[in-house]
Amino acid sequence: MVPSDPVMLLSFLNLKLRDFYGSLEALCEDLDLEKSALEEKMASINYHYDEGKNQFV
Repeated sequence: MVPSDPVMLLSFLNLKLRDFYGSLEALCEDLDLEKSALEEKMASINYHYDEGKNQFV
């Protein structure tokens, strides 16, 4: 289950990216999530995906 609260979602995504997925694309494909929707939600709290760090910063 993916959290709907943006701050909880941030924590969830960064944990998954750090421990299980090499990219946001891989995470989205495996969890059947829409990448653009996640990026929009994270942008609403001023976080953006950094491909080099493989996390939202």
